[in-house]
Amino acid sequence: MSNQEQGEAITAAGLVALKAELAELEGPARQVIAARISVAREMGDLKENAEYHIAKEDQGHLETKILRLQSRLRAAVIVEVDEASDVVGFGATVTVTDVQSGKTNTWTIVGPTEADAKTGKLSSESPVAVALVGAKVGDTVKVQTPRGEREMTVDALGA
Repeated sequence: MSNQEQGEAITAAGLVALKAELAELEGPARQVIAARISVAREMGDLKENAEYHIAKEDQGHLETKILRLQSRLRAAVIVEVDEASDVVGFGATVTVTDVQSGKTNTWTIVGPTEADAKTGKLSSESPVAVALVGAKVGDTVKVQTPRGEREMTVDALGA
């Protein structure tokens, strides 16, 4: 079964955030663009009205983003997080140490569209997450990265 047929894995929190972003874009963001277009129209000749053309281009980008979010929402399948599990899985928060560098990171494994490295959300499709899924605290896993193979030790599960 392809990803499209089985849907797009997402956490419950990710679904809430997706719905909130869509509501913001469909409501207030659309209103702001409409007001910009209205003001620009009042400036005169539309052929040489840069403000109007910029606002219309921004409207196109906004509508494209709304369509993408609506598509993601239709395909979203909430994956329940097993908080009691003693192995790394989807939705789990895991703390790992890179054996070679000694650097420690804490990540929550989420769906690909929720991923955000800056906030510690790691895509379940990333090489690191794929290697970590199924590991227990104390296990060392090997991860193929663009810079070569790395070893990571699972230090803790949970927030």
